[in-house]
Amino acid sequence: MIGGLVEISASSQRHLSVYRGFLKVAEKENEIGRVPLDDITALILSGHQITLSKNLIVELAERKAIIVTCGKNWHPISFSIPYGVHFDAAGIFHDQIAASIPLKKRMWQQIVRRKIFNQALVLQRHTQDTSVSQKILGLAKRVQSGDATNVEAQAARLYWPALMGGNFRKGRSLGGINIFLNYGYTVLRAAVARAICGAGLHSALGLHHRGRGNMFALVDDLIEPFRPIVDSTVKSITLEKNTLGTEQKRNIASVLQEDMLLEESPSPVVNCLNRCAQSLVSSLADKKTRLVIAQILAPGQQKLL
Repeated sequence: MIGGLVEISASSQRHLSVYRGFLKVAEKENEIGRVPLDDITALILSGHQITLSKNLIVELAERKAIIVTCGKNWHPISFSIPYGVHFDAAGIFHDQIAASIPLKKRMWQQIVRRKIFNQALVLQRHTQDTSVSQKILGLAKRVQSGDATNVEAQAARLYWPALMGGNFRKGRSLGGINIFLNYGYTVLRAAVARAICGAGLHSALGLHHRGRGNMFALVDDLIEPFRPIVDSTVKSITLEKNTLGTEQKRNIASVLQEDMLLEESPSPVVNCLNRCAQSLVSSLADKKTRLVIAQILAPGQQKLL
């Protein structure tokens, strides 16, 4: 377990159940491990022969923990999110429904700006040529309400080749470095979903993502400015070894414990996600753009901390 994340990846039969306040992992009749239920933020299932008891599902839901099921290339294909665990969930739900389109567009503008700004900081961490990061910083200033001119895509076309090399192609179904990224985004997505749930927000009511079949539109929105922290971690790992083994998974999962700059102070990613979700609740209630989105630490700031 790393940062509250428990991953079960098995080629043989595993059964997960509850035993005296612990998640118990067993193979056939033999217990092979336990994890305290109170320490679990998310349970990630990536094996093909895993079963869960109903009692375990209930115990995790009561603790606001998320269950993530992964498909091919570590891409999540389902989430189990607790329902109605916040005391004011109904009121927040109505605020989400009542949010005006201009308000949602302004908040999406803020999200995209921070994402692009964080991408520039990642390039400053990992590349010596500052020309691309400066261009990306310039693009961040051009993001309009709702990102009407799709500056996000323009920044991505500069960002990925500069970070991962000119031959890199980004895609969920592709192999290579994408497998590392998919796993990191899965870890991050679970943490975002938990933050949304804990704040009393409904995951299906997004700001920019609005597909009728997307139950996690708001997760897709709020994850964006935090994706670069995963990119940075993956870049460091793939420079060492291009194999997604146990050690690499552990290193990627530790991204939730990495510090970001939150309201002028360093704070772990998990705390930053919670603060972002809470600030969205306040923005919706006050009908003003008051999102608090953390910034990746610049190279100089990293050295000082």
